[in-house]
Amino acid sequence: MTTGMLDYLKSLWDEEWKQVSPWARSAWIAFFALFLIYVASHRGEGLFIDNVNLVVHEGGHALFSWFGYMPGLLGGTAFQLMVPLLLACYFFVQRQATGFAFCLFFFFENFLGVATYMADARAMALPLVTIGDPEFVTHDWHAIFSRVGLLEYDTTIASLVRFAGWSGMILTPVWLAAEFRYSRLFPSRESKHEVH
Repeated sequence: MTTGMLDYLKSLWDEEWKQVSPWARSAWIAFFALFLIYVASHRGEGLFIDNVNLVVHEGGHALFSWFGYMPGLLGGTAFQLMVPLLLACYFFVQRQATGFAFCLFFFFENFLGVATYMADARAMALPLVTIGDPEFVTHDWHAIFSRVGLLEYDTTIASLVRFAGWSGMILTPVWLAAEFRYSRLFPSRESKHEVH
């Protein structure tokens, strides 16, 4: 990484977030709290957002399959995680804390679905979806774990991924609330920005 790029990232990191109205702050924190309750009540499975995640996942298989069999297998999960992460990066650069937190939150929410899929690698009990011929559908994580010799650890790895997902989903709104609190305590930081 060049010195110019490092200087740019440091200046970006030090730049203040754009102001958010008190009403919007409360609404965002309430949204995250309610969504966490919803996820907990479903034990992280069978969420309405999973349908969106599935479409992105399958699109990743199609996109990355151009690079070979293994990239095609990994591409579903990779793309499913890349989309919200890249969107979070965009909002970070724009210094929009709420957009950044929203995308980062759903980046971590995707870990729950990935963990469920990983934990099913040996059992292969989940119904599978494919954009190709259903006769040749492959269980991604059974094939990946088998290839790298980790199939017997599927549930252990899934537990770690699930823990990372829950941790990120909880810490993201905690960070946002702390940022909101800091901006209330030091309102002069916000004077340069418009309310969004």
